[in-house]
Amino acid sequence: MLIRMKAKWLLAVLVAAGTAVAAPNTEPRPAPPSTGGRPLVYVIPIRGQIELALLYAFRRGVAEAEERKASAVVLVMDTPGGRLDATREIILTMQRLSVPTYTFVEKDAFSAGAFIALATEHIYMAPGSVIGAATPMLLTPIGGVQQLPEAVEEKMVSAGAALIRAAAEQGGKGLDADEKKFRSELAEAMVRRSIEIRIGDTVISPAGQLLTLTCEEAARTFPGRALPLLSSGTVADLPALLSAVGLADAEIREFKVTRAERLARFVAGLAPLFLIAGALGLYIEFKTPGFGLPGILGILCLAIFFWGHHIAGLAGREDILIFLIGVLLVTVELVFFPGFGFVGVGGLLLMGAGLLLAMVLRLPNSPLLPGWPDLEWPLFQLSAAVLGTAVGAVLLGRVLPKTKLFRRLTLDAATDHPGGYPAAAGLPARLGKTGHAATSLRPSGVALIEGRRMDVLTRGEYLTAGTAVRVVATHGAQVVVEAVPVAGPETP
Repeated sequence: MLIRMKAKWLLAVLVAAGTAVAAPNTEPRPAPPSTGGRPLVYVIPIRGQIELALLYAFRRGVAEAEERKASAVVLVMDTPGGRLDATREIILTMQRLSVPTYTFVEKDAFSAGAFIALATEHIYMAPGSVIGAATPMLLTPIGGVQQLPEAVEEKMVSAGAALIRAAAEQGGKGLDADEKKFRSELAEAMVRRSIEIRIGDTVISPAGQLLTLTCEEAARTFPGRALPLLSSGTVADLPALLSAVGLADAEIREFKVTRAERLARFVAGLAPLFLIAGALGLYIEFKTPGFGLPGILGILCLAIFFWGHHIAGLAGREDILIFLIGVLLVTVELVFFPGFGFVGVGGLLLMGAGLLLAMVLRLPNSPLLPGWPDLEWPLFQLSAAVLGTAVGAVLLGRVLPKTKLFRRLTLDAATDHPGGYPAAAGLPARLGKTGHAATSLRPSGVALIEGRRMDVLTRGEYLTAGTAVRVVATHGAQVVVEAVPVAGPETP
């Protein structure tokens, strides 16, 4: 009965996870672009604060641009900056992108916006727009800037400088060594006040202040330099940019942050909690009879976990399929095979792998097997979830039997004969009788006692089918058996 109950719940999880796989994005998706020979351009607006929901929309946009072999990806930017973790992931995503990338600065490209702009191959700016002032800051929950100790501030500035240099090198990968070095120095001057940028006798960025460039300054040219300072040109709007780069007749697809992506950022951020809640919900159901609210909530939490990571651009259908195969193998092990062997262990490993891979970053043109940097944070989250589940299970094991709900679902009083509950007819007379296990006893199963099939239960030990058994106790309609010791050879 216990094994069948476990199998029932595993199959319920299988159905729930399958529903999460089949569930589409809650936002309507635009129709696929036409294929009339026109170039295809993907436009991703970066307006307002840069945060995780934007990262998810960015992944979705560039993945489709890569798949459809678009002619360009254009970032339309007006941002005061935002989260460095989301910025870093956007830059990493662009590193794997084979499609040409452009940034159009509509108004402002400050802080993290400057990081991302420098990572694109070409920057165009609208009249009156500015770019720069990219030093990292720590904001309080109410929006104020927090003063940091000098050592902590230097650590943050150093990390920001390294990231913006890497972004500048990425955006300038087609330049010669001298131009690439100058671009990196220009980028670092947006983060470090101590750097002075000078071309000949002209001071571009004096020491003691962060570099911030207007559209005219960014497009300025100097004697002896074939390229403008930073911007490829000043254009009025997006159509003017496309005309300048030879894509005036391009078909445009614009990607915006959806409501589902805004919700998914919370799911991805709270991944360990959803895993712990899902596992503990199923644990409570295993400990209580019937089908109740804890099991429903547990299955729902696991489904939300996969849905959120799928929307976030992390969990692909293959990851969810791996998890489902693992659930199926564990179910097969519990129902059809004795013990818990290779099938069950393999199922558990596949379930763990599916959960882990669902949290690993997916990038265009990335290798099949993720590297350690991509696995480090998901492994920490999964380990935290496993540890939290173990601690929660121990605490619930002690607290749950004392709750009123649990006592309502279980039988506390003994059903003995003096109390008016006679045992099943003939069962006491079976004490001491012998037979053999007709099925595996784990610890319950079926045994043949003097030719009669009976539902029996061991005292916790596992017995394989065919083991000789003896009836040692009866409790109501329950028959308890133990293995009959096999006599060894007599010694002379």
